[in-house]
Amino acid sequence: MKKVGIIMGSDSDLPIVEKAINTLAEYGVPYEVHVYSAHRTPLEAKGFSANARENGFGAIIAAAGMAAHLAGAVAANTTLPVIGIPVKSKNLDGMDALLSTVQMPTGIPVATVAIDGAANAALIAIQILAVTDEALAKKLDDARKAGAEKVLEKNRAIEEKYNNK
Repeated sequence: MKKVGIIMGSDSDLPIVEKAINTLAEYGVPYEVHVYSAHRTPLEAKGFSANARENGFGAIIAAAGMAAHLAGAVAANTTLPVIGIPVKSKNLDGMDALLSTVQMPTGIPVATVAIDGAANAALIAIQILAVTDEALAKKLDDARKAGAEKVLEKNRAIEEKYNNK
Protein backbone atom coordinates (compact mmCIF):
# COMPACT_ATOMS: atom_id res chain seq x y z
CA MET A 1 0.00 0.00 0.00
CA LYS A 2 1.20 3.51 -0.80
CA LYS A 3 1.84 5.92 2.06
CA VAL A 4 0.21 9.27 2.68
CA GLY A 5 2.48 12.21 3.37
CA ILE A 6 1.23 14.70 5.93
CA ILE A 7 2.97 18.05 6.02
CA MET A 8 2.11 20.94 8.30
CA GLY A 9 3.53 24.42 8.07
CA SER A 10 4.01 24.67 11.83
CA ASP A 11 3.80 22.34 14.80
CA SER A 12 0.98 24.59 16.05
CA ASP A 13 -1.12 22.87 13.33
CA LEU A 14 -0.66 19.47 15.01
CA PRO A 15 -3.94 19.46 16.99
CA ILE A 16 -5.81 19.74 13.67
CA VAL A 17 -3.49 17.39 11.76
CA GLU A 18 -3.91 14.69 14.42
CA LYS A 19 -7.46 14.17 13.15
CA ALA A 20 -6.00 13.13 9.78
CA ILE A 21 -3.36 10.97 11.46
CA ASN A 22 -6.00 9.19 13.55
CA THR A 23 -8.24 8.61 10.53
CA LEU A 24 -5.41 7.13 8.48
CA ALA A 25 -4.43 4.90 11.42
CA GLU A 26 -8.05 3.76 11.84
CA TYR A 27 -8.02 2.54 8.22
CA GLY A 28 -4.55 1.01 8.49
CA VAL A 29 -3.02 3.40 5.97
CA PRO A 30 0.70 4.06 6.42
CA TYR A 31 1.77 7.69 6.71
CA GLU A 32 4.67 10.01 7.47
CA VAL A 33 4.30 13.35 9.24
CA HIS A 34 6.61 16.34 8.75
CA VAL A 35 6.80 20.05 9.60
CA TYR A 36 7.93 21.93 6.49
CA SER A 37 7.12 25.55 5.83
CA ALA A 38 6.60 26.96 2.35
CA HIS A 39 8.33 30.11 3.56
CA ARG A 40 10.84 29.05 6.23
CA THR A 41 11.99 25.68 4.84
CA PRO A 42 11.17 25.86 1.13
CA LEU A 43 14.03 23.57 0.08
CA GLU A 44 12.88 20.80 2.43
CA ALA A 45 9.26 21.17 1.32
CA LYS A 46 10.34 21.01 -2.32
CA GLY A 47 12.63 18.03 -1.74
CA PHE A 48 9.90 16.06 0.00
CA SER A 49 7.37 16.85 -2.72
CA ALA A 50 9.65 16.25 -5.69
CA ASN A 51 10.69 12.83 -4.37
CA ALA A 52 7.37 11.71 -2.87
CA ARG A 53 6.33 9.37 -5.67
CA GLU A 54 9.72 7.63 -5.68
CA ASN A 55 9.54 7.34 -1.89
CA GLY A 56 6.28 5.37 -1.99
CA PHE A 57 3.66 8.03 -1.41
CA GLY A 58 0.29 7.96 -3.14
CA ALA A 59 -1.10 11.29 -1.89
CA ILE A 60 0.00 14.24 0.22
CA ILE A 61 -1.97 16.22 2.79
CA ALA A 62 -0.72 19.75 3.45
CA ALA A 63 -2.03 21.83 6.36
CA ALA A 64 -1.30 25.52 6.85
CA GLY A 65 -2.95 28.64 8.15
CA MET A 66 -2.82 32.34 7.34
CA ALA A 67 -0.97 32.73 4.01
CA ALA A 68 -1.40 28.95 3.56
CA HIS A 69 0.97 28.57 0.64
CA LEU A 70 2.16 25.11 1.67
CA ALA A 71 -0.33 23.02 -0.32
CA GLY A 72 0.35 25.03 -3.46
CA ALA A 73 4.10 24.84 -2.99
CA VAL A 74 3.85 21.09 -2.55
CA ALA A 75 1.57 20.71 -5.58
CA ALA A 76 4.00 22.74 -7.70
CA ASN A 77 6.64 20.06 -7.14
CA THR A 78 4.68 16.81 -7.61
CA THR A 79 1.94 15.35 -9.76
CA LEU A 80 0.65 13.27 -6.85
CA PRO A 81 -2.76 14.34 -5.51
CA VAL A 82 -2.38 17.09 -2.91
CA ILE A 83 -5.13 17.74 -0.38
CA GLY A 84 -4.99 21.09 1.38
CA ILE A 85 -6.27 21.71 4.88
CA PRO A 86 -6.77 25.42 5.55
CA VAL A 87 -6.12 25.90 9.26
CA LYS A 88 -8.09 28.41 11.31
CA SER A 89 -6.07 31.19 12.87
CA LYS A 90 -6.83 34.25 14.98
CA ASN A 91 -6.93 36.41 11.87
CA LEU A 92 -10.05 36.12 9.72
CA ASP A 93 -11.10 32.77 11.28
CA GLY A 94 -9.28 30.80 8.61
CA MET A 95 -10.92 32.45 5.60
CA ASP A 96 -7.49 33.72 4.54
CA ALA A 97 -6.13 30.16 4.60
CA LEU A 98 -9.17 28.77 2.81
CA LEU A 99 -8.89 31.24 -0.05
CA SER A 100 -5.12 30.80 -0.30
CA THR A 101 -5.49 27.03 -0.46
CA VAL A 102 -8.38 26.84 -2.90
CA GLN A 103 -7.28 29.54 -5.38
CA MET A 104 -4.67 27.62 -7.36
CA PRO A 105 -3.63 28.36 -10.92
CA THR A 106 -4.73 26.06 -13.72
CA GLY A 107 -2.39 23.10 -13.97
CA ILE A 108 -1.43 23.02 -10.27
CA PRO A 109 -4.54 21.66 -8.55
CA VAL A 110 -5.03 21.27 -4.82
CA ALA A 111 -8.08 19.46 -3.51
CA THR A 112 -9.24 21.56 -0.58
CA VAL A 113 -11.32 20.57 2.43
CA ALA A 114 -13.12 22.76 4.95
CA ILE A 115 -11.25 24.92 7.44
CA ASP A 116 -9.74 22.47 9.97
CA GLY A 117 -11.21 19.58 7.92
CA ALA A 118 -8.39 17.13 8.55
CA ALA A 119 -10.54 14.00 8.89
CA ASN A 120 -12.03 14.61 5.42
CA ALA A 121 -8.54 15.26 4.03
CA ALA A 122 -7.52 11.82 5.27
CA LEU A 123 -10.67 10.25 3.85
CA ILE A 124 -9.99 11.76 0.43
CA ALA A 125 -6.45 10.37 0.56
CA ILE A 126 -7.85 6.97 1.53
CA GLN A 127 -10.35 7.11 -1.34
CA ILE A 128 -7.51 7.88 -3.74
CA LEU A 129 -5.54 4.87 -2.51
CA ALA A 130 -8.68 2.70 -2.57
CA VAL A 131 -8.96 3.12 -6.35
CA THR A 132 -6.40 0.32 -6.62
CA ASP A 133 -6.86 -1.37 -3.22
CA GLU A 134 -10.03 -3.47 -2.85
CA ALA A 135 -9.53 -4.12 0.87
CA LEU A 136 -9.32 -0.40 1.55
CA ALA A 137 -12.37 0.22 -0.65
CA LYS A 138 -14.31 -2.32 1.43
CA LYS A 139 -13.35 -0.54 4.65
CA LEU A 140 -14.67 2.71 3.19
CA ASP A 141 -17.91 1.02 2.07
CA ASP A 142 -18.38 -0.55 5.51
CA ALA A 143 -17.83 2.82 7.22
CA ARG A 144 -20.40 4.48 4.95
CA LYS A 145 -22.95 1.74 5.70
CA ALA A 146 -22.31 2.07 9.45
CA GLY A 147 -22.74 5.85 9.21
CA ALA A 148 -26.01 5.46 7.33
CA GLU A 149 -27.30 2.95 9.89
CA LYS A 150 -26.59 5.40 12.75
CA VAL A 151 -28.65 8.07 11.01
CA LEU A 152 -31.49 5.63 10.31
CA GLU A 153 -31.52 4.55 13.98
CA LYS A 154 -31.89 8.18 15.02
CA ASN A 155 -34.62 8.63 12.42
CA ARG A 156 -36.54 5.63 13.78
CA ALA A 157 -36.37 7.06 17.31
CA ILE A 158 -37.61 10.47 16.16
CA GLU A 159 -40.39 8.94 14.06
CA GLU A 160 -41.50 6.78 16.96
CA LYS A 161 -41.59 9.71 19.35
CA TYR A 162 -43.30 12.25 17.10
CA ASN A 163 -45.18 10.44 14.34
CA ASN A 164 -47.25 7.91 16.25
CA LYS A 165 -49.66 10.32 17.84
